[in-house]
Amino acid sequence: MKNKLLNADVSNQLYANYAIGKDVQAMKAVVGEEALSSEDLLYLEFLDKFERKFVTQGAYDTRNIFQSLDLAWTLLRIFPRELLHRIPAKTLDLYYSRDATS
Repeated sequence: MKNKLLNADVSNQLYANYAIGKDVQAMKAVVGEEALSSEDLLYLEFLDKFERKFVTQGAYDTRNIFQSLDLAWTLLRIFPRELLHRIPAKTLDLYYSRDATS
C-alpha cells in the first residue's frame, strides 16, 4: 500500500509538472523565451527531459518500477523542493535529497 501511495504522489506530480510545461511551451510560442521566468524555464527543461527520457521508451528498452521511480525522482529534482506541492513533506524528506546514484 505504501508503494502505491508513493507511486501515486510521484505520478501526480510528474503529470502536473508536464501539464504546466506544455502550457509554458505554448506561452513561449506567443511571447518568446526571453519573456519567460526562471521558473518557466525549469518547466521547459522538465518537459524536454520528461518526454525524451521518461515517456519515450524504445521497443527494446526495459525499465522496472524501481528504475522508473528513480528516473521520476531525478526529473523532479530539476525543481526546488518548494515547487513539488503534490508530494507530502514526509515523502520529500525521504526521497528528494537522495543521491540519484544510490
